[in-house]
Amino acid sequence: MAKLSLFARRRQRVRTALKARSGGRPRLSVHRSGRHIYAQIIDDAQGLTVAAASSLVKGEKSIGANVAAAAKVGAEIAEKAKAAGITTVVFDRGGFLFHGRVKALADAAREGGLEF
Repeated sequence: MAKLSLFARRRQRVRTALKARSGGRPRLSVHRSGRHIYAQIIDDAQGLTVAAASSLVKGEKSIGANVAAAAKVGAEIAEKAKAAGITTVVFDRGGFLFHGRVKALADAAREGGLEF
């Protein structure tokens, strides 16, 4: 199978499992690219993005695609979630494995006060 189709299948499997146990909580979705990492808190019931953060910063030199940058994004998304009144979420890692940058983002978000 092609690498992309395997990723799509893994992503769909994760998303299906999340919907089964979300309980109406918003979803913290993570996307990791070669150069940046992005995080969004999405309310699936309303179809809205409540908060978003990324390592791509307009007007400044970007903070990059390493574990330290992911930790900064995790802390930033937790801060924005608190401002929006959100304390509990479900973590959607997409098709990405839970290690490295994805794990660093999750750990920083937990330290920032998000529960998942």
